[in-house]
Formats: sequence, C-alpha cells, structure tokens
Amino acid sequence: MAIRAPYRSLRGISVAAALLAIGAAGCSDVTDAVDSAKDGAQKVARQRSVFSLDVGDCYNPNGKAEGTAYAIEIVPCDEAHEGQVVGEFAIDEGKEYPGDDGVSTIADDRCPVEAQKYSPDTWALPKGVALFYYTPTKESWATGDRAVSCTYTAEKGTFSGSLETAKSLKPEQITYLEGSNAVYEALWANQPEKDTVEDDLAGYKAQAEAVAAALDAHVGGLDGVEGAEVGKLRATLTKAAGNWKKAANAADADAFYIAYDPAFTDIDPSKSVAARKELGLATTVPADEAEVWAS
Repeated sequence: MAIRAPYRSLRGISVAAALLAIGAAGCSDVTDAVDSAKDGAQKVARQRSVFSLDVGDCYNPNGKAEGTAYAIEIVPCDEAHEGQVVGEFAIDEGKEYPGDDGVSTIADDRCPVEAQKYSPDTWALPKGVALFYYTPTKESWATGDRAVSCTYTAEKGTFSGSLETAKSLKPEQITYLEGSNAVYEALWANQPEKDTVEDDLAGYKAQAEAVAAALDAHVGGLDGVEGAEVGKLRATLTKAAGNWKKAANAADADAFYIAYDPAFTDIDPSKSVAARKELGLATTVPADEAEVWAS
C-alpha cells in the first residue's frame, strides 16, 4: 500500500543492541539502555501489517515521506501518535489497476465523506492534523488489495486521544454539521479549473447552483433546531442561498460577480461561530478556512 502522507522513520533501539551495550556501561547508562531497550521492544511488539489497519486504530507510520508502507506501529489512542484511521472503503473499479492518479482521485473524493462519518466536526480536530490515506499500489492490487484507509495525520509532531466524535454528538449537532459540511463540500468539490468567471461562466454557474442546493437543504434542516443564534444564522444562510441562486442564473460575468460577492461573504465560517457556541460545538475557525475568507 502507498501512503500519501508525511511520516517519519522509526528510531527505536533494538533489544539486542541495548543488551550488548549494558556490560560496558555505568549505572545511569545501564538505566538509559534498559529504558531504550524497553521502548524498542514495545515498538517491535506493536508492529502490524499496513493491510491490517482498522477504523479507529491510532498509529505511528514507519519509513520516509510519501512512499510504500508495509508496516505501522499500532498504539493506544491515549498515547501520543501521528495518525488515526477514520474511515475505510474498497475500490470497485473493475479488474484493471486505475493507476496512481486514478486511485488518488478516488480517495480524494471518498475519504472526506468517510472521515466526516467518524469526525463530523472538523473544527474540533487538533491543530495541524490533515486528511491523508493509504491506498493500493499496482503490486498490491495484483494480489487482490482494493482497500483504502483514510487517516487524519499530524503534519508535524503528534496528538493524543481518539478523534471519534460522531457517537457523542446530539441529534441537533449532527443536523447542523451534516448541513454545514455539505455546503462547503459543494463549494470546493465544484470549483472550476479556470481562475476567472469570464473564462468559464458555465462552470462557475454550476458551482453556484450546487452551493445553493446545499444551502437550501442546510436551512431546511435548521428549521427544526432551536436557539436564537441558530435562528440568526438560518436567516443569513437563507439570504446567501438567494444570492447563490442569482449567481447560478446570471446572464453574464458582471451579473455573476454582483451576486457572488454577498453570496460568498454570507457563508464565511466566522458567521457561524455564535450558532456553534449555542449548539455546544467547536468555535475556532480552522486557520485555512479563515485565510480563504480573509483574502
């Protein structure tokens, strides 16, 4: 399996090497060597095939960044670790290997969906954690490997604790998060390749139509959620949906821009902070999202 994720080499001292060093060491050195030996032995005992990863597993990868992985170190989630498996699925694309790019495209589409089932509130993720995945290689595909393991992995350092939150959320929290996640998924999944509306008006109008539909569904879901701040947000999103619909029906680029500006502004994540607080959800806008709307 190949991993599209950063990870570090395992630096555990082997038991044999530690024991060989003890005979010529002082007391403190002996203690250090024994501790190192224990750490090394524990890491060896925790090694598992990358093919055995299950949803919920917390682990430390072996090897160097972006390559082929054969084994990982499974650790208790309350210990510091670099990643956790938050979703999995099997690729069903016929008998032929889809190619590295094809496999990546499939994982790019499916992993966000699977991850949100496990950790619906992306605002609650530890800082510096991003979504990556283990995928079949051409060689493992030939042996019948079709599994993709979706993981949240620390881009630097480690984090502690499980990222599973779905089971602890209340129905109204789930309703909010499903609707909100769908809005931003519609925005980014339908992003046209061209940089300007003039170069692809049809593409930008299709994106606007998708966002408007997701907003309508989100607003409809919020109709059953109580709270003054939720009510205010619902009103803001209703207005936003109207402007996205205007953008979707724009006759030309100028008309699109006139509708798009307030439409985009009204789905600024910062506008949902008060409602999130009222619902008992995380209230710190992720840095990458804040940067998009700030610019």
